[in-house]
Amino acid sequence: MFSTIFNNLESSAVHHNESAPFLVEKALMRKEGDLTDTGALAVRTGKYTGRSPEDKYIVDTKGVHNKIHWGSVNRPVSRKVFREIRDEMVDYLREKEVFVFDGFAGADPRYRRKFRIINEKAWQNLFIHNLLIRPDEEELKEFGEPDFTILSVPGYKCDPERFGIHSEVAVIIDYEAHEAIIAGTAYAGEIKKTVFSIMNYVLPVEDGVLPMHCSSNMDPVTGETAVFFGLSGTGKTTLSADPSRKLIGDDEHGWSREGIFNIEGGCYAKCIDLKEDEQPEIFHAVKFGAVTENVIVDPDTGVPDFSNRNLTENTRVGYPLDFIRNSEKKERGGIPKAVIFLTADAFGVLPPISRLSKKAAMYQFVTGFTAKLAGTERGVKEPQPTFSTLFGEPFMPLKAEVYAEMLGERLEKYGTKVYLVNTGWSGGPYGEGHRMKLAYTRAMIRAALSGKLDNVEYIHDDLFNLFIPKTCPGVPEDILNPRNTWRDKTSYDKQAIELASMFEDNFREKYPDMPGDIAAAGPHTEQMESAAV
Repeated sequence: MFSTIFNNLESSAVHHNESAPFLVEKALMRKEGDLTDTGALAVRTGKYTGRSPEDKYIVDTKGVHNKIHWGSVNRPVSRKVFREIRDEMVDYLREKEVFVFDGFAGADPRYRRKFRIINEKAWQNLFIHNLLIRPDEEELKEFGEPDFTILSVPGYKCDPERFGIHSEVAVIIDYEAHEAIIAGTAYAGEIKKTVFSIMNYVLPVEDGVLPMHCSSNMDPVTGETAVFFGLSGTGKTTLSADPSRKLIGDDEHGWSREGIFNIEGGCYAKCIDLKEDEQPEIFHAVKFGAVTENVIVDPDTGVPDFSNRNLTENTRVGYPLDFIRNSEKKERGGIPKAVIFLTADAFGVLPPISRLSKKAAMYQFVTGFTAKLAGTERGVKEPQPTFSTLFGEPFMPLKAEVYAEMLGERLEKYGTKVYLVNTGWSGGPYGEGHRMKLAYTRAMIRAALSGKLDNVEYIHDDLFNLFIPKTCPGVPEDILNPRNTWRDKTSYDKQAIELASMFEDNFREKYPDMPGDIAAAGPHTEQMESAAV
């Protein structure tokens, strides 16, 4: 472990669990950022404004080899390469200031892990101070040795040819040694997701807890909880930050025998097009102590321009959970009453809300569908399907069926209802139809969580294998069945079959060993095409 790193860095100035204002001051002194008129620290991450998935590796050892789902996401690397890079990172830090944060991942003490995060950048240490669970004075005094240590050094660039890796960036986890390194990138999301990737291994393997890439909230009166799965751009953070409910967390949770708990102590929200009237909770969380990444700030007025995309679409803000006014202080809740899968279907064919059977829920969980939009990435000229296993494929080191079976067991045991909610397009694909109104989506989710969809009449969508409600309080009936919203029904049928085929192809290619009853719970194009003939 890194227990001896301080001995190796004797010539460095080590700042250990300093206060957030101190770290802001250090960041400003080192010209790594500036304060906006909101009081938030504004930083730029340089060349890398998002994660580097092709630079992520796992140290391949006997103890983990048969547990990891190796492939294009989980790439192996030798411990020799890991240690050589780590040692060079430590050498690079000599004579430099080093910022250290000791904190927790896991709001439930029964499943909590201690993390030590060592940073080259003061602002990155402030970021992780916001994102993890902060120990009080007594807990810090008794912290002892961490369970895992992460070393993040953006200024050190790897030699890809010498180490046999993809680029100057390396994000490597050694699960057996309880160490991880992040080299060559200043994007702070890499630190957050490295913690998550570690928890996604240890919670199922050691504790029998299902880790989930989801947000969660609860009814302030009944205490009933809900979880929201969804890839970037589907509204996971926005919809869970509901003024009428208490936020447990916006991104990472564990589901144990006792209920759910937040893995983090903070939030990491997108800032692009952030507006006070649409997302008031997040808007007002951008204040002193928060860290914004790559948000353009007017140099004369200090006012952030949340609509500016000059640096990236992926502008972000990291802040402690209690910056959200209606957050749940314990960051824990009971067994979820409902699971919401969010998708932004840019093809415009999935219903705005539908109910899933247990097997269909496992199918959608494994599939993790959403769509990239034209214009968001270079070369993307029309909607493209994106399938991310478990709604978080880059962070899930074990085989998909491990997590899917854990979800299925919980749905069966507790009778938790599951809904698929499309926050994407209606009346046609992107460019022709229109985005589903946020007010309607909120109304549908509130109806699902309150039980108002339990006893309404449903129709079965034979193509996608979904149950669509015929009515929903606060939502026009004519938009609930997506086919009704298209002027050209033949075009809808053609587009629907095309998307369903993409589901089938993806599942067939990625999960050939998945149980047949789960595969059968997904879309069925054969009978629809036969019916058309």
